[in-house]
Amino acid sequence: MLEKFLKYLLIFILISLLLAVIGFYYVKNYLQETITTPPTVFIPKGSTKSAMKALQKSGIDIGDFDYHLVKLIGYPQAGQIDLGETSMSRSEFFVRITKSKGAVKTITLIPGETKELFFEQLAKKLDMNSTKLADAYTKAAPYPDGVMIAETYNIPAGMDEKGLMGYLVKHSLEEHQKISQNFLNTYDEKEWFEKYITMASIITKEAGNVGEMPLVSAVIHNRLKKGMPLQMDGTLNYKFQSHQKVTPKMIKEDSSKFNTYKHAGLPPHPICSVTNEAIEAALKPADVNYLYFVRSKKGEHAFTHSYKIHLQNIKKSNK
Repeated sequence: MLEKFLKYLLIFILISLLLAVIGFYYVKNYLQETITTPPTVFIPKGSTKSAMKALQKSGIDIGDFDYHLVKLIGYPQAGQIDLGETSMSRSEFFVRITKSKGAVKTITLIPGETKELFFEQLAKKLDMNSTKLADAYTKAAPYPDGVMIAETYNIPAGMDEKGLMGYLVKHSLEEHQKISQNFLNTYDEKEWFEKYITMASIITKEAGNVGEMPLVSAVIHNRLKKGMPLQMDGTLNYKFQSHQKVTPKMIKEDSSKFNTYKHAGLPPHPICSVTNEAIEAALKPADVNYLYFVRSKKGEHAFTHSYKIHLQNIKKSNK
């Protein structure tokens, strides 16, 4: 009886070993098969099974069996994944979707840039439509400009215009709220944008460097307190006029609320993107009584509280 049992056990072990060898070589050959993929793939958040189903629906030749093989390696990364190639072995594909970092593109919003020109740059760099970007921004942002913080962003590849604007506006609004809470212990969106960010946008346009920002801020605060018009050229560099030189003709003909030569007080909303330094300057102006400043040939400004001295500074700057 024992001899018969041992005989069957030996047969079972041999068959198991044979099946294991066959299975090993089958899986090995299967993993070495070449599959074709897009250069980047989008993997939604969720379980490994749902991720594999999404990849299968995108046209990649994978099946239910692959789900178990991937689980032996790890978990698929969520987001737009840069595969680097379009033809690879099945095993290499599994490694890349579990180990590769999400594909991103870097964009920089320059301090002082208006959203109109920024959208033109985005459209060229990301192959998007500037009109669609503008429409998406209008729906997502509470103010026509100044909402997006001037900084460098890492954008997940594969976003459309609506997704990109939603991402930029959401991130920036969170940053605005954080800064406001830090300095003011509160966040009033209307006051924040119509007062402080509008000031910060003017400061960004007018200051020659970061060090001058608190001084320019002081001039703005002092003039507003005295009921004096700001009379600052930078407020006319709004929308597509971002880089235009402000001339006497431009000042005379522009009847918008951004013309601070004609209208007292601040413009109705920010005119451009701002940095944290400009925001801090708007919140914490220098403790000086300056009311005037003029740019010198070196690019810096001469500040004074005296109109007489200001006229002298203008003469010096024109020599």
